[in-house]
Amino acid sequence: MLRHSFKAMGTDIELLLDAEPGERAERAFASAAAEFERLEQIMSRFRPDSELSRLNRDGRITGASHDLVRVVELALAARETTGGRFDPTVHDAVVAAGYDRTFEEIPSDSVSPSAAAARCGGAVRVEGLTVELEPGTRLDLGGIGKGYAADRAAELLALAGPCLVNAGGDLTVRGGSWPVGVADGLTLELTRGAIATSGRDRRRWTRAGEEMHHLIDPTTGRPAGGDLLRVTVVADSAAEAEVAAKAAFLGAEVDMPRVLVTADGRTILAGGLA
Repeated sequence: MLRHSFKAMGTDIELLLDAEPGERAERAFASAAAEFERLEQIMSRFRPDSELSRLNRDGRITGASHDLVRVVELALAARETTGGRFDPTVHDAVVAAGYDRTFEEIPSDSVSPSAAAARCGGAVRVEGLTVELEPGTRLDLGGIGKGYAADRAAELLALAGPCLVNAGGDLTVRGGSWPVGVADGLTLELTRGAIATSGRDRRRWTRAGEEMHHLIDPTTGRPAGGDLLRVTVVADSAAEAEVAAKAAFLGAEVDMPRVLVTADGRTILAGGLA
């Protein structure tokens, strides 16, 4: 089993490839890593020269890349199918909560309170390669963009053999059989598709004594409450799993295999898992 690790999209990326060492495998690793870099340059809200940053700054972008248009369309479709539980327009709410820089740069504790809750649900129009935002609306494509990148990288890596791409907990596979630990004492065997986890136990910080995290409830514009600690979902793609895991964490009905872990330590299997 060959492995290649690097940092991208604000997280650790691990590529596993079931192949013999050699030039073909090295080319596949390089192509997959380059794809993450290319897509980060398009969709990162932390890079001021990214396409997404230009869109958020100007409110409109023409001649957008096909990848930006595709991910925005996927995100808008997900907002519709989840009844707004998944919403790409949470950008200002995430920033207001304190996630205004890469997670590594956020102080774990601060006496400064977070800003007031921000409005979500703004209109977004896509026509051809033009994306236009309602005034005051900005997009955050972090989770779905990471899932999309993992799917794209897996397609490239699979040219050299059965593979797994792990993008900070978003896992997608092509060929082979892969055991994946999703909770204490619970392992799922993934032979196709993807797994993603959303939760408030990893990316969290404190502001003026209040615990904050990055999963925004679009109905309040603030970090979500509730009894769930994290949700893991199995889907056909990492982008789809990302959407479903976040929506399920926020209380949406999700008809997919899933594992829910509650704040008091219970593990609940649903969607056909037993």
